[in-house]
Order: sequence, then C-alpha cells, then structure tokens
Amino acid sequence: MRDSFDREIDYMRISVTDRCNLRCRYCMPEGGIRTIPMPELLTYEEIARVCQIGVGLGIRKIRLTGGEPLVRTDLPKLIAMISRIPGIERVSMTTNGILLPKYLPELTAAGLHGVNISLDTLNPDMFCRITRVDALQKVLDSIRAALDAGLKVKVNTVLLPRDFFDDAVVDWREMLALAKELPVDLRFIELMPIGEGKQYYHVTGEEVLSSLREMYPALQDDHTVHGSGPAVYYRIPGFAGSVGLILAMHGKFCHECNRIRLSATGKIKPCLCYAETFNLQPVIRGGGSDAQIREIMKKAIYAKPAAHCFETLQDVSEEHRMVSIGG
Repeated sequence: MRDSFDREIDYMRISVTDRCNLRCRYCMPEGGIRTIPMPELLTYEEIARVCQIGVGLGIRKIRLTGGEPLVRTDLPKLIAMISRIPGIERVSMTTNGILLPKYLPELTAAGLHGVNISLDTLNPDMFCRITRVDALQKVLDSIRAALDAGLKVKVNTVLLPRDFFDDAVVDWREMLALAKELPVDLRFIELMPIGEGKQYYHVTGEEVLSSLREMYPALQDDHTVHGSGPAVYYRIPGFAGSVGLILAMHGKFCHECNRIRLSATGKIKPCLCYAETFNLQPVIRGGGSDAQIREIMKKAIYAKPAAHCFETLQDVSEEHRMVSIGG
C-alpha cells in the first residue's frame, strides 16, 4: 500500500494500553492521567485481526507500545498471535524496561524480535526525578537481560535541556557510556511538542551531532541497516554499540515515513501531529467484515499528510498526551 505521496507503508505501531508504571515529567502529570476503561480497549483478538488485515495492505512490521505495554496482562499472548500471522516479518516492543526481565522468557518464546528501552539518564537521582520512580537499576538490568536473551536492543534517550531542573544539570553525554560498554543502539530523540512536552525547550539533534564530532573526531557514518525507523546512525571507534539521532523536529524525515499507528481503542492515526483518526472499533464490534475494515485502513493510509508541522505549534491539532497516543 502506498499513500498519496507514493510512500510505501509497511509498518504499524500499536498501542495496547495508556497505562504506565512511570510518571516521566515530559510525558504526564505526577498524578497520572484519567485512563481508558478496559472494555474500551481492543482485545488481543481484535488487534490480531487488524494486523491480519494489515498484511493484505503491505504491513510487514509491528511494534507494540503503550503507555507501558507490559502492564497489560498476558502481553506475550498477543505477541504470539501476531508473530504467527503469515507475512509479518518482525514484532518488536517499546518499553521502559522495568517489567521486562520478568517476562523475557515468555516474550522471546512468543516471537519477539527486539526491544526499544526508554532511558534518559544513568544517574540514579536524576532518573528518579525525571520518572518520579526509583528504578534505574531495574532498567539497566533489563538491558543486559534482553541482550543475553539474544534480542536486538535499542535505547531511546529523550534530549532534555541541561536546565530541565533548576538545581541540577541533565547531560545527554553521560548516556554514551552505555553504548561504549554494550552492543546497543543508543538513540537520542528530539522531544516533540505533544502534551507535557510542549512546555520544554527542545535540544536539537544538530547540537548533539556537533558535540559528538568535537568529542570524537574519528566519528564515522554507519550505513548498516538498524531497523525500519528514521534514526541516522554513527559509529565511534572503540564503542561496542552505535549512536543514533532521531531528528523529529529539526531534521524532517516525513518524506520517508513508512508507518501508521493504531491506538488502544482502535483508531488509526496517520500522523502524530494531527488529531485526525479513523475509528475501526465500531466496525469491528458491530460485526463488520474484513473488507470494511480494510477500506477504512486504506483511507487512513491515503490520508497521511505530506509532513508534520511541529515547527509551527499553532498548526498542531493533536491535543492528547503521548502516553495516550502510543508514540
């Protein structure tokens, strides 16, 4: 399936819940959010059906997100259901890692190929202040456990301004120690102005790359394939892992966009920036046919805009928090 701008759409990100066991300051308020009642969430069988239909439209790669996907009961069951669908080439998951070691044997047995683990600092106090939970060691243990299990591991680090806190400095450079020691893809991500993220100054990927070139003059472009996402990768001599940049704000990669999103309630979202969605749930629960669901998905794909408009906030129509969208 190609959209109206001739981009091939082969990747679907699926939010399975809006619940999370962290309270990251740039993502949600300290008291959390009003969560969606469970009966309104798509069942695993309904999600698998959408994936099956998606394969007929060219979807080949699935990523499960949240909130935190592992807070939803029996997630390995869903992964097994999706990975068994003929035509699905890869099933991966984005997680904060806290619950990952507990479920790793079931997840790998179900067919999980890789994990993106969110981690913004290696400082225990800073981690606690950012996430409002004291759990850094659990996340670090989960990274090692995932590597030991043979999974492809990417670490997602949101670029926060140095003065994110009045009395302490947030420094992305500290995260480089992780890529030096472990064979992970460390990706620095520009913070998008969605939800709580609107109130913070955004560190640019260009600033990071410029600093990397100064720190490591032998920095090399890495053209090997790391996945199906928009990250640009670099190799630092002597590092076990790679360093990537996702320039969501200052390096528009919309011309290469290959994805759609399915919300936990069954809405297809063509672009993070805009509020427009295409609701599958009434058709799914109203006895609609696969052909009817397929037509809605086709319309959603064809409705993908040429590009986001995060650089002009007055044009951004999405008002939900990222935790509710499934970034």
